[in-house]
Amino acid sequence: MKNLEAIPIVVGVSGHRAIDERDCAALRAAVKEQLEALRERCPHSPLVMFSSLAAGGDLLCADAAEELGIPLCAVLPLEREDYEKDFTPEARERFAHHLARAERVFTAPATESVPPEPDRDFRYRQAGIYISAHSHVLLALWDGAGSEPPHCGTAAAVDFSLRGAYSPPEGLPLRSDSNEAVIHIFTPRGAQRGEAAGAVHILGNREALRDTLEKTDEFNRLAAETDTGGRRLLPDDAARGGAAERMERLYLIADALSSRYAALYRRILAYLAAASTVLTLAFLLYDEAEAIWMILVCGAMLLAAYLAQRAARRTACHRRYIDYRVLAECLRVQAFLRYAGSGIETAELMTWTQQEETGWIMDALCALSADREESAARDIRRCWVEDQRDYHARAEKKAGHSAELSEKIVRSALGVSITLYFAALLFELLCGGSLLPAALYIGDPESYRTALKIILGGISASTLFIANYYGKLSLPRILSDHGKMRRFYEKMSAQLLLRGQTEELLRTLAREELIENGDWCSYQRDNTPDLSF
Repeated sequence: MKNLEAIPIVVGVSGHRAIDERDCAALRAAVKEQLEALRERCPHSPLVMFSSLAAGGDLLCADAAEELGIPLCAVLPLEREDYEKDFTPEARERFAHHLARAERVFTAPATESVPPEPDRDFRYRQAGIYISAHSHVLLALWDGAGSEPPHCGTAAAVDFSLRGAYSPPEGLPLRSDSNEAVIHIFTPRGAQRGEAAGAVHILGNREALRDTLEKTDEFNRLAAETDTGGRRLLPDDAARGGAAERMERLYLIADALSSRYAALYRRILAYLAAASTVLTLAFLLYDEAEAIWMILVCGAMLLAAYLAQRAARRTACHRRYIDYRVLAECLRVQAFLRYAGSGIETAELMTWTQQEETGWIMDALCALSADREESAARDIRRCWVEDQRDYHARAEKKAGHSAELSEKIVRSALGVSITLYFAALLFELLCGGSLLPAALYIGDPESYRTALKIILGGISASTLFIANYYGKLSLPRILSDHGKMRRFYEKMSAQLLLRGQTEELLRTLAREELIENGDWCSYQRDNTPDLSF
């Protein structure tokens, strides 16, 4: 994909090989209509087609994509010389044409455990799994009949997408009808027709597909407006122009967007907290000091709080802050894995909760990771592990200062409240005359009583500000998380020195980082900016 600063919408393809020539025009029109609809729904996102370019439906879809100027990625089940044996001379010519225009061509790796003597059906099955797992949506030119052994055709590809009907050696299949949809274009085979060729049905989760397309396109729109300031993630010896650079560029954009919306989110929290504090104090003055004009201040604070919350909804700052942080962390992990020469995919390491809460990010990672570029293994101890250790050490120190400041303010407010309480108690005992006969005479004790009430209320209002603002920042949890991750990276650095840079250690490193990010995401989602006063 040439655009390094956008997440592509990947359309996977699987189709019957034997297609009646009379149906080709209707099928091509249906395919073009669906591709154009996707492009219209995602105007800021490049479309790319993933196809094995098999005879029949695959080549028909490739023709339609070429007419619309949609790039192609060829995911072959076999090496080209062996694969071409399955084509007629005419189909082989079309296959060669599309292979020449494809942006990338590679043989699909095995997702399932490889048998001692894998046959062609096994290789075709692995290509179908790979395309289904790395696509946002599957375009299936299919007659609707169920899959039969050896489970490697179009019906099987639909099963891979909607039922996760394959068995990876580790973990669970990425796809199911909870997070993917299939565009089924009815393609008759034999005498049994049922309905007209080209009839379209959407299978799977329409809402998940809509959510994924909207959020992906939203990110791409914002990415086009975002300046990363020429920053870098990978060391200077990283390969440029390939997958690692694409991950790096998108990481920097996601990181910048997350920081932007985090700042907006915290400003809105501060506005809401300040509004609740002023509202409380203004109502006290209105009620106790009979400052009637304070009722206008109360109204102004309610309006300010409403506008702040409306701004939070309109900008989706809280959701974008979290989503783009999750995306940034996943892309950073993937970039370093590629830099280390590893083929591990971060999408496979995401927890179930992450996959459910941020399905569009899992789809983005699958789409971006879909290539088989060979890259040299490089040492990641300094640029990844030790850099993260230092980052968490600094962040732990900063969070500690913030938590300490918050605690000092709370203790000070408590101390002042207790002092004022005893002052008020002493006043009532000596001068108030309500509890005991006044020992000391002062003129108009009610004025002094009102002043004490307002001061006590002001302290309570200040405490409310702390609860509404610092409480939303989850400082104790953040402090604890940074400490745990600092110790983890210290241990990983020692293990890399002791055992070397193995795939097992890289997988552990990536998985723990994603789990930590998932934990952060989980408690941050509860801290929405709301009118909780």
